[in-house]
Parts: sequence; structure tokens; C-alpha cells
Amino acid sequence: MSSTLVTNIRSLVTNDPALGTGPLGILEGAAVVLDGDRVGWVGPSAQAPATDEVYDADGRAALPGFVDSHSHLLFGGDRTDEFHARMSGRPYTAGGIRTTVAATREASDEELGRNLARYLAEARRQGTTTLETKSGYGLTPEQEARALRVAAAHTDEVTYMGAHIVAPEYADDPAGYVDLVTGPMLEACAPHARWIDVFCERGAFDGDQARAILTAGRERGLTPRIHANQLSHGPGVQLAVELGAASADHCTHLGDADVDALSQTADTVATLLPGCEFSTRAVYPDARRLLDAGATVALSTDCNPGSSFTSSMPFCVAIAVREMGMTPDEAVWSATAGGARALRRTDIGRVTPGGYADLALLDAPSHVHLAYRPGVPLVTEVWRRGVPLRP
Repeated sequence: MSSTLVTNIRSLVTNDPALGTGPLGILEGAAVVLDGDRVGWVGPSAQAPATDEVYDADGRAALPGFVDSHSHLLFGGDRTDEFHARMSGRPYTAGGIRTTVAATREASDEELGRNLARYLAEARRQGTTTLETKSGYGLTPEQEARALRVAAAHTDEVTYMGAHIVAPEYADDPAGYVDLVTGPMLEACAPHARWIDVFCERGAFDGDQARAILTAGRERGLTPRIHANQLSHGPGVQLAVELGAASADHCTHLGDADVDALSQTADTVATLLPGCEFSTRAVYPDARRLLDAGATVALSTDCNPGSSFTSSMPFCVAIAVREMGMTPDEAVWSATAGGARALRRTDIGRVTPGGYADLALLDAPSHVHLAYRPGVPLVTEVWRRGVPLRP
């Protein structure tokens, strides 16, 4: 494997305070050695070792590749009409998922794979180097298992989410559907996934159902995640902490007890998904409240065809700063190291020796420009596992 020196970096976010200043470990006048698929060295450009190749960053800023820890990219069909109607006055509810379920069931494996690859490439061009994605639009054992098989061919962070909504065939028997999700469907899907997720919300699954589903998944070797407190206040956050879930995602409607619970655990990350609120004209989660309480916060896109059809982590960073009370430094940390925490990974989300060689270069002198220049395609170069992607 060859080595590449990325040198003349104006400002490098390492997310390792031992390497630079502040929580972001910012190193000025920096260089990074990409040694195969790992970071081999980080330090001042003037002290860089010899390598096989050299890339001149020409005074631009660099940061770890974004870690998008929540997406739904195994789907067929399109929901443009639903979005248009919502922007014309119809509120968002969980029921729209059924439209995608019907289209996904009709799509071939090849169509699902092409769709996923397309949006994954789109995300990578914008600096995302690790992306989690879920099943949840098949809702039968066969459909959910094939979605996970397709996903696993493209990304190593795959989540079983048969508990997205109650399948149409079980509309009058939600208890029977929970039995399916925790029984035959789980058995079919567990070999292809690392995580299990559930939509704990009115119109989807209540707290008792969610507990049964996540507990069954945990017993089968899957680690819980949960869609919590998105559309209304509910038991999702408390359940996430109780079960030691890796993340409670959305966290839009929180009581004091929810904030306290998230601030007192090192296990459960509060993953905020501002693209969803943007696309549904809903109230944004209060990131400032969570951060001030001491909770760990991640940012993610929630890229899906219904409520947040964006793959842009820079866009989410800008919204988090403008609408959710985060500083630019906090938002960038949450979109990189925070996402890594939500995936319980220590080899991504930072630029440090031994970690994966995932790096994004910006056409800007500082990471602050991600919020300062919203909507501008600032990512100019991306290395994933040491390989240049050339956005």
C-alpha cells in the first residue's frame, strides 16, 4: 500500500485535543500522512516525513470525513407529490411511509442497489465517509432481509428496522406484527445487520412494543437504536437510556427528565436530524439545551424519501448553527466525532494516527465556513480509507 502526504493544510480539525487546540484539536499549518487505509502521522507541515506521493492542500482547511449515523436509503419510488402537498399546507404524519413500502416491495434488488449507490456517492461527494442505513420499507421477513443484504454490499453500518410502521397486512393486528418483527423477521434479518431500530411514536409503536422489539434484537446480538420523541413527547428517550441504546434519534420534544437522562449516560447519544424539521416545517430540536446539560450530541441527515430527502451533512451543520443554538465548532464535532460515538466507533470521526484515513478538504480557510457559507459546495477533495474520491 502506498502513502500520501496531504500537506500545507491551513487549519486541520483532528477532533483529538492531544494533537491541537480546543475540543476540535485544531492544528494550524498541518499535514497528514495517509498510510494505506489508515492515518500514519499528523503534525506540522514542516516536520512531515517522506511519503510515496504528495498532495498540496494549498492553504485550505481539512476535517475528518463526516459520519452520517442515520439514514433510510433502501427504498423504491418517489414522494415528490407528498412533499409538494406538505409544503402547500398538509401536515407530516408517519402514514406516508406506506407509500414507500408499496414501491419498495415492487423494486428489484438491482434497483434498490443502484438507488443506494447513487445516494451514497452523492453523500461522499459532500464529505461523508461513513454512512449508516436502515431497512424498514419492506415489512415482511423476505423483503426486510433482502434490503439488508443489499445494504451490506455498500456500507458496513446496517440497521434492521422492521419496526418502522405496522405493515399494512397487520393494520388490525399490531400485536401480531410485533410477534413477526421479534420472531421470523428478526431471525431472517439479524445475520445481515449490526443494529436494530424502532419508530417509537404515535401511529407507529408505543413504549411497550418498542421495548419488546429492542429487547428481542439485543438478545439476538443486535445493538438498539431508537427513533425517539420526533413528532410528540413520548417514552422513546427514556427507553433508549434504559436499554443502553447507542442513540436516541430526533429528540425534538423533550421534557426535563429526558434531558437529564441523556446527560447522565455515556452510552446513549442524542442524534439530531435537522433536515427532517426543515423538510416538514416542524420545530427544531434544542441542541443548546442538550449540550448545556452535558449530553453527547450527533448530527445526521436522516436522508429518506419522505421527511428529509437530503444527503448533505454540510447543510445539516449550517442548520444546526443557525436554528438549533450550536456553535460552528460544536456542529462540526457532532457531524464527525459525534456520529462516530453514535455508531460506537473509535476509528472514524477524527484524524489521528491509527484511525481510518478519512479526510475532507474544503475550499475555505476554516471549518467555520461550513456554517458561514450555507449551500455552497465547499468540499473539494475527499479521501475515504486513504483512497481519493475526487468529488
